[in-house]
Amino acid sequence: MSYRSGLVALAGRPNVGKSTLANALAGSHVAAVSPRPQTTRRRITAVVHGEDWQAVMLDLPGFQRPADGLTVRMQATVDGSLADCDAALYVLNAAEPVGGGDRFIAERLRASKLPVITVLNQIDRLSRDEVAAAIARAALLVPFVELHPVSAREGEGVEALRADLPQLLTEGPRFFPEGMATDQTEEELAAELIREAALLRLRQEIPHALAVDVQEIEPARHGVVVRAAVLVETESQKGIVVGKGGGMIRDIGSAARSALGRLWGTEVHLDLTVRVRKRWRDDESMLTRLGL
Repeated sequence: MSYRSGLVALAGRPNVGKSTLANALAGSHVAAVSPRPQTTRRRITAVVHGEDWQAVMLDLPGFQRPADGLTVRMQATVDGSLADCDAALYVLNAAEPVGGGDRFIAERLRASKLPVITVLNQIDRLSRDEVAAAIARAALLVPFVELHPVSAREGEGVEALRADLPQLLTEGPRFFPEGMATDQTEEELAAELIREAALLRLRQEIPHALAVDVQEIEPARHGVVVRAAVLVETESQKGIVVGKGGGMIRDIGSAARSALGRLWGTEVHLDLTVRVRKRWRDDESMLTRLGL
């Protein structure tokens, strides 16, 4: 029996649920999820395994207009990754009207000639009639192999989508061993989940200026110790992240520690600091260090 594999781009505008879908398909928490724009900043690999196939999902930053050094790199990641891929999942938010960003991405996908499965996410927010109307709108955007309405958050429709992934794949090698959900390092996974915990708790103006630099992960007597710095750009932002009496950073640390413990199956001791790094989003050396 031949084996099928391929690189599959998760393409969509920011905040349509691409990272939630990547986690659901991989069966593991490999990508940060929050309602904030720019939650996904770099290419995240989520590996989906079948009996005789493997789809390597590339969770890409949302298509956007570059505004600084960080977003320039993010859009370059999208463009370069799309060119490398064998197929795409075109992810739309079923609960929102089709917008200019959706149509722009549709144009890029049509030009790429890649086989596409259209994924209409967040159907849990809609009635049956509203889902039908959303499917009709989405069907006009790009030629597709299949169209799947799903709720990645609730798991509705995800197994049916997973079963259709082999249609996008061609005969090829197994890229990752069975059971491996991502090629991210432990440091990258820790940074993702610490930043997710912060994004879910901070005000709207902070997330774009926030990054996480994981400096060390080492064994402890029980579990592991993770030492990391939360980076912001101003002293006022630092005050917000630290919080009154250190309450905010404690909450962030507690949530991230629990998430990492569940992911790694061990006790996690998290040592978090907050540091000001002015204009880090335009600092090429810092962007490289952060893997962005």
